[in-house]
Amino acid sequence: MIDPVIFTFGKFSLRWYGVIVMIGVIVGSLMVERAIKRRGENGDRIWDALVWILPIGIVGARLWYVVNAILGGNRYYIENPGSIIRIWEGGLHIYGGLLLGAIALLAYLRRYNLDPWLFLDAAGPAVLVGQAIGRIANFINQELYGPPTTLPWGIKIEAAHRLPEYSNMLLYPEATTRFHPTFAYEMLWNFAAAGLLLWLGRRYEKELKPGALFAGWLVLAGFGRVWIEFFRPDQPKIPELGISYSALVAALMAVFGALMLMARYKVINLKFTENWEEEYQVAGQSKPEETSIDEDEEEDEEEETPPAPKRSSAGRSKPAAVKRKTAAAKKTTTRTKKS
Repeated sequence: MIDPVIFTFGKFSLRWYGVIVMIGVIVGSLMVERAIKRRGENGDRIWDALVWILPIGIVGARLWYVVNAILGGNRYYIENPGSIIRIWEGGLHIYGGLLLGAIALLAYLRRYNLDPWLFLDAAGPAVLVGQAIGRIANFINQELYGPPTTLPWGIKIEAAHRLPEYSNMLLYPEATTRFHPTFAYEMLWNFAAAGLLLWLGRRYEKELKPGALFAGWLVLAGFGRVWIEFFRPDQPKIPELGISYSALVAALMAVFGALMLMARYKVINLKFTENWEEEYQVAGQSKPEETSIDEDEEEDEEEETPPAPKRSSAGRSKPAAVKRKTAAAKKTTTRTKKS
């Protein structure tokens, strides 16, 4: 197996986990940059936003992991609260990172008056790719694996990394026991889902409305995680339901995404979607007010145009010179009669 530590310098250790996760973040950010540039937005915006997203997202990922462990009955973080900040010991959860990271992104977009749907639609496929890359680190750490299997793609897990239920070497000999590579299942699903969203985004670029790709991400990411959770014995379960907390959150994501899609395309009517924009709002593009000013100028020009001459009973207007000659002839006739 690969050593999780790349090298150690004094008390500092550089681990594959951190390096691979950062590679996933950078690749995902490059994808977002490309997507928003294609839609006319400044691509540098995502790198500015990353200054907000990254630290807040890491805090969220750590807190979600700690809370998830406590809900599962693990009292380690309650008895050792100082260990909560020792992220280098391991323990991040993608949902916490996504939640607080999304809040940080929306705060940044609101501050600079940028269209959130434009960025969220670009982020959907990028998050899937970044998360898929990060799953390679789980392989190196020998974590996020499933139950024992006899399938040919099962992987070996060393005794030091076994879950308690599989730590009995007599029942699960290290030499012959193999486990489901759950992290690989999720990695393949994420790559496939990202490919589908990217294809839809390019194939139906004119037909897709703002928010549709983000809703599609919610559906695909949520559905895939629910399926993966059935192969995750390490996740704490909700006693009353028999499913993990992560599976419940993933199911809610998928349902909410499906509702968004149906509301987006008027299959159902939801109050909060009544004023949903029909096109992306790109910073720097002409404002609607500019059009109204041009229309006002055209109206002023129309008002300054002199009125058309009056028409005679025959339906034809007479020139002014003809009218003057007619009036002069009438006066001459009147004078002749009087004389």
